[in-house]
Amino acid sequence: MTSPFTLEKTLAEDEHTCKRLELNLRRNKKQDHTALLDAAALAFDYSKCRDTYWNPEPFSLLFGTPIWDQASPSQRALLNQLYWVAYYSQIISAEIATIFFNQTSAAGLYALEDFRLVCDTLDLESMQERAHINAFRKVSDAVEHELFGKRVFSYAMRGPYDETMVHADTDALRTAWRKLQLRSFGLLSSGNAFIACQYFTVRGLRTLNGKIVQHQLSQYYAKHPDQTNAPIPSAISYYHFQDESYHFNSSMLISKDVVGSLKPPTAFERRVANMALRGCQQDHFHFSAAINGIFWYDPAVYRPVYEVLTSKHFGLEHKEALQFMERSFCKETAGARASYDTQRTACESYKKYLDGLGYVSRENLDMAVMSKSTLEGHLETNRSAMRRFAAEAQA
Repeated sequence: MTSPFTLEKTLAEDEHTCKRLELNLRRNKKQDHTALLDAAALAFDYSKCRDTYWNPEPFSLLFGTPIWDQASPSQRALLNQLYWVAYYSQIISAEIATIFFNQTSAAGLYALEDFRLVCDTLDLESMQERAHINAFRKVSDAVEHELFGKRVFSYAMRGPYDETMVHADTDALRTAWRKLQLRSFGLLSSGNAFIACQYFTVRGLRTLNGKIVQHQLSQYYAKHPDQTNAPIPSAISYYHFQDESYHFNSSMLISKDVVGSLKPPTAFERRVANMALRGCQQDHFHFSAAINGIFWYDPAVYRPVYEVLTSKHFGLEHKEALQFMERSFCKETAGARASYDTQRTACESYKKYLDGLGYVSRENLDMAVMSKSTLEGHLETNRSAMRRFAAEAQA
């Protein structure tokens, strides 16, 4: 009902949206996989699943490249597992940021008369994100310690102002600028309900891409003939996807429905919202032949791939490793085409997500930045960077 002390529209008056928010929260509480994730992380023993796949085969590191084509069955299993480590290391970075911006955005939504329902939803999701991160780190740390004795795709815990994209096209100046932008957005979202809602527009796009890939990852466990003895990382993928499905629903409801309880955005609020969306486009401009489904900048992945190839598990000498990398990253392969197709699918999905949001600029509605990414441009960038990498590695 409307508060007797305000003449403005409140969220509680929008019964349809409130019912959907309540249903999403109730169902997420009922299916919450936190206990299962914690138990899986505690029970993980790499020796018990080191010889098996953890994902569907196409979701393997360097799948569809000459490196994959020449790999032995045991090396392919290793590449399949390293995809899991690399992919969920990226998800850790995204979820650290999610926990922080869930809270700053919740603070911005205090201005709503009926903010509790939304904030309770975000509190539950942040708790779940912490369980996700813990499970991903437990597995990734154990695997890389056993295989390499050091971090290759994983990293020490980071803060919410670090570059969300782990292997990005960046440098010291752009990294510092990005941190300043994130700090500024955190301050703005904590004191402005419209900007707080815009975080969930961006989160919705990022989660939408995750749903495209994570649904397929979850199927390895969902369709496993013996789930009791399935590899624990595949179960973690499944549990995570189940939680994230409700998080995506929350993003949709807040960014498209809850925002309807607010005043129309000012010119400044529209500008901030569109800057955030353009930043998402820039983050998702690239695609990677190394790992389908994450928009990494391939030249930033050269070093960890080189370390994998020259490790005892592949045993390649320096020159041979560079030759395989050149053939895998600098020429058109099935792996590069598959990753490009995933980026195209994400781009079209983002357009549909933003359709109907009147404050979104034409540049963002058309995904103009992201749409400029091409396979030809990707290969040319990789070739130039490979020449530099080979010279530095030789030195």
